[in-house]
Amino acid sequence: MDPVPRDHSDPRTLSKLIEFFGFLARYVIAGLALAFVLLFLWPSLRDRLAGEPVAAGGAGVTAPHTYADAVDRAAPSVVSIYTQVVEIQEVSPPLQRILGRPYLARSRQDMGSGVLVSPDGYILTNYHVVSRVQNIQVALWDGRFAAAEVVGSDPETDLAVLKIDLEGLPAAPLARDVAIRVGDVVLAIGNALGLSHTVTMGIVSATGRNDLRSVLYEDFIQTDAAINAGNSGGALVNARGEVIGINTRNLGRALGGQNIGFAIPISLASNVMDQIIEYGSVRRGWLGAQFSDLPLSLQADGSASRRGIQVREVTPGGPAWNAGIRQGDVLLALDGQRIDDARAFLLVIAQRAPGTEVELEVTRDGQPFSTYATLIQQPPLR
Repeated sequence: MDPVPRDHSDPRTLSKLIEFFGFLARYVIAGLALAFVLLFLWPSLRDRLAGEPVAAGGAGVTAPHTYADAVDRAAPSVVSIYTQVVEIQEVSPPLQRILGRPYLARSRQDMGSGVLVSPDGYILTNYHVVSRVQNIQVALWDGRFAAAEVVGSDPETDLAVLKIDLEGLPAAPLARDVAIRVGDVVLAIGNALGLSHTVTMGIVSATGRNDLRSVLYEDFIQTDAAINAGNSGGALVNARGEVIGINTRNLGRALGGQNIGFAIPISLASNVMDQIIEYGSVRRGWLGAQFSDLPLSLQADGSASRRGIQVREVTPGGPAWNAGIRQGDVLLALDGQRIDDARAFLLVIAQRAPGTEVELEVTRDGQPFSTYATLIQQPPLR
């Protein structure tokens, strides 16, 4: 027997269909309204739904597909440096008789990088790139060459300032007051292995590295952007094309290091550069004492920390001596700021101008006291 067909014209059936579609429509409209609100409040969701990469640093900030604009902004101010070094080597008596002199002179070519920091030709580079050299030639982005002279140098930070005499020079944008965070994308630009204006990319791996013992005053940016021979003195650049550091060294594969490079923060490099240009050398505050870190102590919550630095030696008649500080004392604070790292403390003091008065909180045999010291010009250390 054939089934009895349903009569869709039945008023009860039509009523149920209308009720069902009305229910469905209400939920669809509510869902669309919710989606609109979410996309309005969190625009980055739109990029995620569209498959666009989202960069760290806040909602709505997307990672670029290219850093060509940053390179275009910074690269013209990066120069390649070529130097000539004459090495003197003592020779054996038989060879002395042949040569007619007790030494053999050999010429060696070397290379590095630099950053143009002003339109009138000042260049920042590393001290080790231009120390003990006889001839310095600079190659620019636009193909021009120029001889360079050393304006001044600072071995304590491994920095030097050169000068070239050319017109129409592109000065680098320096990020003197820009915060540098671990995880920021950075580009290293330099004369890597003689390949001028090589660009490598990485991130900031760490900041405030001061325990490499490579120079006296350290405050390195660590990066995994490849820094090779010839990169020394070149630019470490952020994603906006601003110079945040001067590349200086890497740990190298000989030590088992891989992608561990270091740059001098541009804030420190700029301070050194400005003083060299103005005075011919760097004027640093000096306290007249040597310090060492205290051992780590275990805290109640199980963490390890230290407070203060140990006074290891005091120069008689120096600022620290005149302020009543003696060997064995512990410095707790400088101008109200806690001290827990001897090398970081020395850098802070060195960046103060001679004649500056500082307040020091000290303990001696468990008894705290405060004192004031007036910094003087740091004497030659070498």
